[in-house]
Amino acid sequence: MSIFSTCNLMNPTIFLQSRASLKTPNEGLATVRCTKVVRNVNLEKLRHNYLFPEIEARELEHMKKYPDANIIRLGIGDTTEPIPDIITSNMAELLLGSSVSVAVQDPNFPVLSLAASREQLTQLVEFARKNGSIIVYDSAYSVYIVDDSPRSIYEIPGARECAIEISSFSKIAGFIGVRLGWTVVPDELHYANKVPVINDFDRIVCTCFNGASRIAQAGGLACLSPDGFKAVMSVVDYYMENAKILVDTFTSLGLVVYGGVNAPYVWVHFPGSRSWNVFSEILKKTHIITVPGSGFGPGGEGFIRVTAFGQREHILEASARLRSVFL
Repeated sequence: MSIFSTCNLMNPTIFLQSRASLKTPNEGLATVRCTKVVRNVNLEKLRHNYLFPEIEARELEHMKKYPDANIIRLGIGDTTEPIPDIITSNMAELLLGSSVSVAVQDPNFPVLSLAASREQLTQLVEFARKNGSIIVYDSAYSVYIVDDSPRSIYEIPGARECAIEISSFSKIAGFIGVRLGWTVVPDELHYANKVPVINDFDRIVCTCFNGASRIAQAGGLACLSPDGFKAVMSVVDYYMENAKILVDTFTSLGLVVYGGVNAPYVWVHFPGSRSWNVFSEILKKTHIITVPGSGFGPGGEGFIRVTAFGQREHILEASARLRSVFL
């Protein structure tokens, strides 16, 4: 399995990469299980090596020979002004081209979604393998899972042949503005023509992104150290205690509550009510900001979502206000 950086033109996230197990396109093709996703024809036309990484490699070799040389770089041209919006809006399409259909769960968050049960993921993987689809799975909240639910889609047999997994330190360690994450693309994942998807993903990342800052990477490595991970998990426990307080609060009001277990979010059902109306009522009577469930898709109508990310005193105060108004 190869681990690579995630790439987003507007909000790039990156981590470490290992390329120990990349295979050539023709290696082992007789036994390859392929998806039905057609490879982007534009990527098929590209040369194997990208120009600027090759220049960089030769520059590093030159510096080894002449360490005292004062190198003047007149090669790569980095502009100084931001790209106009009309241009960046046409750059959102990247890896799989424009002919691929995408299915998104409902309700969903516009940027990411929460991890699913083992049974749900098993059904999803079986569906993808049967139909030749590729799953893009977000495991950003995996450290919040406390039961036997999968923390990675690769716990499901066959997922390496049909799934890409992305994650980040944003919710794990509060790296909201640091933008540090990773993407896992298995060597077993292939296009319909048997070309490994990792080949194109490697090319896209290396072409579009220059890498995370050393500060961000140092923070990521600290998170993965024994002491760092222990500290991170203590913060996770803090947020999950906040979630328990919120669950208990809404339950005491006679409302049906979902979440608060394996994730730092609580969904509250208000049958027969519109999400925005509930949002407005809570805001007016308690001065508490929630999120209307309908903002996550039609399946979220009738719900509000509240987050456990917050200071304990604020969570307790919110609980007191809700109980005083709605109990």
